[in-house]
Amino acid sequence: MKNRVVVTGLGVISPVGNNVDTFWESLITGKSGVGLITAFDTTDYPVKIAAEVKDFNPADYMDKKEVKRTDRFVQLAIAAATLAVKNSGLEITDENRNRVGVYIGSGIGGLGTLEEQHRILLEKGPRRVSPFFIPMMIGNMASGQVSIVLGAKGPNSTAVTACASATHSIGDAFHAIQMGKADAMIAGGAESTIVPLAVAGFSNLKALSTRNDEPEKACRPFDKDRDGFIVGEGSGIIVLESLEHAKKRGATILAEMVGYGMSGDAYHLTQPAPEGEGAARAMACALEDAGIKPEEVSYINAHGTSTYYNDKYETMAIKQVFGEAAYKVAVSSTKSMTGHLLGAAGGVEAVACVKSIQDQIIPPTINYDTPDPECDLDYVPNEARKAEVKVAMSNSLGFGGHNATIVFKKYED
Repeated sequence: MKNRVVVTGLGVISPVGNNVDTFWESLITGKSGVGLITAFDTTDYPVKIAAEVKDFNPADYMDKKEVKRTDRFVQLAIAAATLAVKNSGLEITDENRNRVGVYIGSGIGGLGTLEEQHRILLEKGPRRVSPFFIPMMIGNMASGQVSIVLGAKGPNSTAVTACASATHSIGDAFHAIQMGKADAMIAGGAESTIVPLAVAGFSNLKALSTRNDEPEKACRPFDKDRDGFIVGEGSGIIVLESLEHAKKRGATILAEMVGYGMSGDAYHLTQPAPEGEGAARAMACALEDAGIKPEEVSYINAHGTSTYYNDKYETMAIKQVFGEAAYKVAVSSTKSMTGHLLGAAGGVEAVACVKSIQDQIIPPTINYDTPDPECDLDYVPNEARKAEVKVAMSNSLGFGGHNATIVFKKYED
């Protein structure tokens, strides 16, 4: 018999807040975290906007010497994981550390470090490249470093599935607890790629919004005038535990995780499969895993990137899976406020789903001004909505055709 799995802790570092309370307040008040890029000079770039994390000091969460030896995406992960574990009240001790694991995904890893060390190589030669270059850059280091900092010796892994990385990591952590491989898992994603190389690459792919004169209005999922996504950065981490373990230690249970589905498009490097059939299969799989009917879902936190094909095909996928119920379920994209955190997106969006269940309120899709006839669902336009939220679903769809869906529900003993 599979273990029931519950959520006991939340941690966020994001463009709209560096703790859960600020993050959530920003979402439900429709506050955008998008602005002009400050990380580098964008003079020669057609895209000059992004969703940066503000006022973040990694030394608040780790030794100053270690800060110099870690990429920003790792620093963000350590901070969010530290906050999540503190929020959960979970004490990691010699007695339990072998049963506490870490699964933190990252789509790109330490691209900023790669860029910087390559510059040093060209300008100063190979002897000046940092000996910490490789362990700073590689994508598994968020998971690895979090386990070192927190002393968690259980299952440890990293999903690298582009924009589905965090959701796959949470889903895999869910399975680890279900199957008895761990009692608790620290799971989510981290990303920080607001660097010249990434912005140039995404820009030349024609994937990014160029609404530089109105940064806060640039990300407009499902709106007819959308013109691309906004690169964001940050980390979203949740603490999952077996119900038995959580109850035994008297933990506050925030929600129950009940379903996980994934699929592959086998179609195209960057475009989703026609009519969103891959996303539909992931959603259907997650609902089946959860034992939940489509009409029981209260809220879908959509992948909702503000790109033409994603928004159109994700809408079609929801209709395919939900049938008539598609027009009754609330769908919103919090990326309209946070930007697209790439491999970390599913982590912060999982937190949003749990908070929606906790507070019985659905965050909006901001900048929804001009309805698109091809996107005709209830996208909770512009203002948060008080509602009964019993079941919340989160979709993450990544380059390469990686699709992942997770399902949370209100905890009932």
